[in-house]
Amino acid sequence: VFPFSARKGTPAARMPQVEKPLVKERAARLLARGEAALAMRMRTMVGSEQMLLIEKNGMGRTPCFAPVHFDAANSATPGAMVRARIVCANPTSLTADLLQ
Repeated sequence: VFPFSARKGTPAARMPQVEKPLVKERAARLLARGEAALAMRMRTMVGSEQMLLIEKNGMGRTPCFAPVHFDAANSATPGAMVRARIVCANPTSLTADLLQ
Protein backbone atom coordinates (compact mmCIF):
# COMPACT_ATOMS: atom_id res chain seq x y z
CA VAL A 1 0.00 0.00 0.00
CA PHE A 2 2.83 2.39 0.89
CA PRO A 3 6.16 2.84 -0.89
CA PHE A 4 7.82 1.38 2.21
CA SER A 5 6.73 -1.50 4.39
CA ALA A 6 7.82 -3.31 7.51
CA ARG A 7 10.26 -6.17 7.15
CA LYS A 8 8.62 -9.58 7.07
CA GLY A 9 8.60 -11.43 10.36
CA THR A 10 8.83 -8.28 12.53
CA PRO A 11 6.10 -7.12 14.93
CA ALA A 12 5.52 -4.10 12.68
CA ALA A 13 4.71 -6.39 9.77
CA ARG A 14 1.80 -7.85 11.74
CA MET A 15 0.37 -4.45 12.62
CA PRO A 16 -2.45 -2.93 10.56
CA GLN A 17 -1.37 -0.16 8.21
CA VAL A 18 -2.56 3.39 8.87
CA GLU A 19 -4.39 5.00 5.95
CA LYS A 20 -2.42 7.66 4.08
CA PRO A 21 -4.84 10.57 4.83
CA LEU A 22 -4.54 9.82 8.55
CA VAL A 23 -0.75 9.64 8.29
CA LYS A 24 -0.71 13.06 6.59
CA GLU A 25 -3.09 14.57 9.16
CA ARG A 26 -1.00 13.26 12.08
CA ALA A 27 2.21 14.52 10.46
CA ALA A 28 0.67 17.98 9.97
CA ARG A 29 -0.41 18.08 13.63
CA LEU A 30 3.04 17.01 14.78
CA LEU A 31 4.71 19.62 12.57
CA ALA A 32 2.41 22.36 13.91
CA ARG A 33 3.19 21.36 17.52
CA GLY A 34 6.93 21.41 16.77
CA GLU A 35 6.71 24.83 15.15
CA ALA A 36 4.74 26.19 18.13
CA ALA A 37 7.28 24.78 20.59
CA LEU A 38 10.16 26.33 18.64
CA ALA A 39 8.43 29.73 18.50
CA MET A 40 7.81 29.58 22.26
CA ARG A 41 11.46 28.70 22.92
CA MET A 42 12.59 31.63 20.80
CA ARG A 43 10.28 34.02 22.70
CA THR A 44 11.65 32.85 26.08
CA MET A 45 15.14 33.94 25.04
CA VAL A 46 14.18 37.61 24.45
CA GLY A 47 15.95 39.80 27.00
CA SER A 48 18.61 37.21 27.79
CA GLU A 49 22.33 37.62 27.33
CA GLN A 50 23.89 34.90 25.20
CA MET A 51 27.32 33.97 23.93
CA LEU A 52 27.21 33.72 20.15
CA LEU A 53 29.48 31.77 17.88
CA ILE A 54 29.74 33.95 14.79
CA GLU A 55 29.16 31.97 11.59
CA LYS A 56 29.27 34.86 9.15
CA ASN A 57 28.88 38.61 9.24
CA GLY A 58 25.43 39.37 10.61
CA MET A 59 24.68 35.83 11.82
CA GLY A 60 25.68 33.62 14.74
CA ARG A 61 24.37 30.82 16.95
CA THR A 62 23.62 30.51 20.64
CA PRO A 63 24.89 27.56 22.73
CA CYS A 64 21.55 25.83 21.99
CA PHE A 65 22.17 26.40 18.23
CA ALA A 66 19.41 28.99 17.82
CA PRO A 67 20.20 31.21 14.81
CA VAL A 68 20.75 34.86 15.74
CA HIS A 69 20.88 37.80 13.37
CA PHE A 70 22.56 41.09 14.24
CA ASP A 71 23.47 44.33 12.51
CA ALA A 72 26.13 43.45 9.96
CA ALA A 73 27.74 46.88 10.57
CA ASN A 74 28.88 45.40 13.90
CA SER A 75 31.62 43.38 12.29
CA ALA A 76 32.45 40.16 14.06
CA THR A 77 34.94 37.67 12.70
CA PRO A 78 33.54 34.24 11.81
CA GLY A 79 34.57 31.79 14.51
CA ALA A 80 34.65 34.46 17.22
CA MET A 81 32.63 34.19 20.42
CA VAL A 82 30.79 37.41 21.34
CA ARG A 83 28.28 38.42 23.99
CA ALA A 84 24.89 39.57 22.78
CA ARG A 85 21.53 40.59 24.19
CA ILE A 86 18.54 39.02 22.46
CA VAL A 87 16.12 41.81 21.57
CA CYS A 88 13.58 40.16 19.30
CA ALA A 89 12.30 36.73 18.30
CA ASN A 90 10.45 35.41 15.32
CA PRO A 91 9.22 31.82 15.02
CA THR A 92 12.54 30.44 13.76
CA SER A 93 15.33 32.85 14.72
CA LEU A 94 16.42 35.65 17.03
CA THR A 95 17.72 39.20 16.65
CA ALA A 96 20.40 40.54 18.99
CA ASP A 97 22.50 43.56 19.83
CA LEU A 98 26.16 42.70 20.23
CA LEU A 99 27.67 43.77 23.55
CA GLN A 100 31.15 45.20 23.86
